[in-house]
Amino acid sequence: MSEALTTELDEHSQHLLRDLAPQVLGIVARRYRDFAAAEDAVQEALIAAALQWPQTGVPENPRGWLIRVASRRMLDAIRSEIARREREQEVALDALRQDATDVDPDDTLTLFFLCCHPSLTPASAIALTLRAVGGLTTAQIAHAFLVPEATMAQRISRAKAAIKTAGSRFHMPEGREQSERLAAVLHILYLIFNEGYVASAGESAQRIELSQEAIRLTRSLHALMPENPEVEGLLALMVLTHARREARTGPGGELIPLDRQDRTLWKQPEIAEGAALLQKAISRGAVGAYQLQAAIAALHDEAQRAEDTDWPQILALYELMKRISDNPMVALNHAIAAAMVYGLTKGLELLRALDADERIARHHRLDAARAHLLEMAGDYKAAIAHYHMAATRTTSLPEQQYLQTQAARLCERL
Repeated sequence: MSEALTTELDEHSQHLLRDLAPQVLGIVARRYRDFAAAEDAVQEALIAAALQWPQTGVPENPRGWLIRVASRRMLDAIRSEIARREREQEVALDALRQDATDVDPDDTLTLFFLCCHPSLTPASAIALTLRAVGGLTTAQIAHAFLVPEATMAQRISRAKAAIKTAGSRFHMPEGREQSERLAAVLHILYLIFNEGYVASAGESAQRIELSQEAIRLTRSLHALMPENPEVEGLLALMVLTHARREARTGPGGELIPLDRQDRTLWKQPEIAEGAALLQKAISRGAVGAYQLQAAIAALHDEAQRAEDTDWPQILALYELMKRISDNPMVALNHAIAAAMVYGLTKGLELLRALDADERIARHHRLDAARAHLLEMAGDYKAAIAHYHMAATRTTSLPEQQYLQTQAARLCERL
């Protein structure tokens, strides 16, 4: 009790309260088994006594009076706590009911849109989201963007700082804001899927769980935007490509190229689902990059044998993609398709043009593609050199082993 209050009591009452306080506290604490709350309640009872007793006189049973007052305080506190818990339980039950009925309650998608904040450049927004939502390492993201790891680390740090400065809150954007961020969100989903389908580093050739997560998120986005042709096209592309996962590696985890895969392992229900999604996306009228890639994947999936592949149609689709996207990987795949249609000389000529593109000039896929075409042309020495070069440039152990195996196989033919 404060000195101001105790001075209102006579000396006898002050001593009485000091003597009774620990007794009352012990009783209340034992009765309600909460020392901290009991201490607060007893203090309130002592204050009440200091205020009332000078007016009404000391009660006949002062200890009982203090215990009753402290107990009422405890009961009020307990009732308040019960009411608070009931309110929290009701909020939790509402959340569970919403989870069971909402079309898209996935907070991960909200996080996607938050990371694609307008204050960020598209490249920074994608990099930040890959870290925050996709769980990829900085090295994996750098590999996906064909930039050094240090550059990507700086980009992610700047993106975090920009989000903090902008003071953005966690919510699903709507209307125009949602549309403006959709392209970056789709790019993120696509990169996550690709990192799962072709792991850029480590001992596994693919990370199926990562591809599955990208498909799950894209399905959620498709449920949110069921009539968006690019969302539908991206989902079709993922499903059509993911259908080949079990044929892509052998018993030891070794890579098996598309033309040597056991096509009976391809998942026909998924191919049918992807084809149906693609047809719906194309029927909406606006053809974008994801729909074109999905169409290429569908043509590969439809071929019963590698030699049945419709390369002229695939080449035509890559030419369309080159018109709408300045992407060196598209140019590389276009060169391979051109080699299948017009001959190896044409394909190698198109690959040479990529040597001047800094984004891909030192990428292992350029060396691997060149080695493959040189082998088909019968130039084994040159093919071996490029297989070795590609092996030194990839950070994926299965890819290194595959490329070294190809080089060793050709050495035996010399």
